[in-house]
Amino acid sequence: MERSTRQRSAIRAVIDAAGRPLSSQEILDGARVDAMGLGIATVYRNVKQLLAEGAIAAVNLPGESPRYETAQSASHHHHHFSCTQCGRVFDVAGCHTQLDKMVPAGFVVQRHELTLYGICAECGAAS
Repeated sequence: MERSTRQRSAIRAVIDAAGRPLSSQEILDGARVDAMGLGIATVYRNVKQLLAEGAIAAVNLPGESPRYETAQSASHHHHHFSCTQCGRVFDVAGCHTQLDKMVPAGFVVQRHELTLYGICAECGAAS
């Protein structure tokens, strides 16, 4: 078991408070508020440990580096919205598709992933 450090606590707090998947850079930026001098290598090391412990889960979007969210958030089926302007990713609650009607006759959907792309409310308001 890994011992708790100020850096690890700051990293975990940022992920827990975000309410959305974060990139490693976003984790670093947020955690530096409480852990001055924190480096990206420490973020990567702690993210790897948190993943191994099952405390967080990776969110993989096509063509992008992984983002990380709490295991609790990942435990329920949801999708993601990626802002094409600022690059942030947000959770989209629920699943509003009828996939069985989209697939060819005789096919059975076992799982799916959906990512919506567009402009988030903050970026839209700034335009």
